[in-house]
Amino acid sequence: QVHLVESGGGLVQAGGSLRLSCAASGRTFSDYTMGWFRQAPGKGREFVAAISWSGDRPYYVDSVKGRFTMSRDNAKNTVYLQMNSLKPEDTAVYYCAASLRGPQVTFPGSYIYWGQGTQVTVSS
Repeated sequence: QVHLVESGGGLVQAGGSLRLSCAASGRTFSDYTMGWFRQAPGKGREFVAAISWSGDRPYYVDSVKGRFTMSRDNAKNTVYLQMNSLKPEDTAVYYCAASLRGPQVTFPGSYIYWGQGTQVTVSS
């Protein structure tokens, strides 16, 4: 069992930045590929980024490439999502998740543990 808790969401103006964190507890954190997903109102859960257990191969959806950076610190059992140049279309609830597959795991069904989500709202 892995327990995930996201933090760092909030309200920001377009062009601004936020840094999301996801703290993990439970089983060995470094065993897992970690992912970030988001879900906007009325839409399905969308893959945003994923990172392998070693942290050296982050993978991004095209819409966030060059703006978002995912990283992990296995010593702190934490993954991060640095979000720069935010746009109103980035508004969503952001979730972190853990998978035993990887490293470029984009399908939500491949993730077995999920956090409760953190709201990100970008105003225009």
